[in-house]
Amino acid sequence: MTSVPSPGQGARATTRELLARHGLSAKKSWGQNFLLDRGVQQRIVAAAAASERDVVVEIGAGLGALTGSLAEIACKVIAIERDPDLVAVLREEFSASPAIEVVALDALDFDFGKARAEAEGPLVIVGNLPYQITSPLVFRIGEAAVRGQVIARAVLMVQKEFAERMVAKAGSKIYGRLSVMVQQWATVEILFHVGSGAFHPPPAVASSVLRLTPLPTPRSSTRDPILFAQVVKAAFGTRRKMLRRALEPAFGRTGTDQALAAAGIEATRRAEELSVADFARLADAFDEQRGPSTSGRDA
Repeated sequence: MTSVPSPGQGARATTRELLARHGLSAKKSWGQNFLLDRGVQQRIVAAAAASERDVVVEIGAGLGALTGSLAEIACKVIAIERDPDLVAVLREEFSASPAIEVVALDALDFDFGKARAEAEGPLVIVGNLPYQITSPLVFRIGEAAVRGQVIARAVLMVQKEFAERMVAKAGSKIYGRLSVMVQQWATVEILFHVGSGAFHPPPAVASSVLRLTPLPTPRSSTRDPILFAQVVKAAFGTRRKMLRRALEPAFGRTGTDQALAAAGIEATRRAEELSVADFARLADAFDEQRGPSTSGRDA
């Protein structure tokens, strides 16, 4: 069907042949590292668990190492790629594949809601995320997920240290805003780690493949999700400071003291000591101060 290999074929040689044929090389400034290891490819496709009814959104399709295999099991694959050189390769290689739609776009600009509206069910997201845009992309996926049944699951390859931050628990040195926000809307599992030798060119760090499964409701109930996000951001903005000091610039000294007292949280604690439930309780305490006329509960 295509010269881009499925997981069972010789991925390494074909990837290099494609680069040579089109006179291309990985662009370091774009964070490009092409996945070669066919075993890793198989495991990612299996973890996506797509069915013939699913629409898969592939972020950063690259040379199509996963694209063809995903199309064999899914109803449709929307392959997003921002590099115009790689877009040209994908369109040539998959020109005879009606189930694959190649979209030339920065993934941060992709409309997940629109894609969901045109699909039969929630989307399956798959992607090897460049480090430079990993955080904003994860937050974009989260924004789509909390609006309803938009995303069924996301299987993402990220830098190992980033994955570990996502699953970190309260009290850990690497627990932070990312940990809280992601764990509020999804179950996060690190599936396996990937060494640098699985890529061309080899990156300087190890990677991890993780699965995000959106929760039907937030992990901890909160009246205003927007205020929740603001409180978490402010608390970790100066994470070495006590909560009172970290929150005062955004919420004022009096408001901060009152909210901490109402939530039963000591003002001398630090952000990394608070659980997701603690942040939800604190956000609701701030919300109570605003009164019904200014509350963003319906935002």
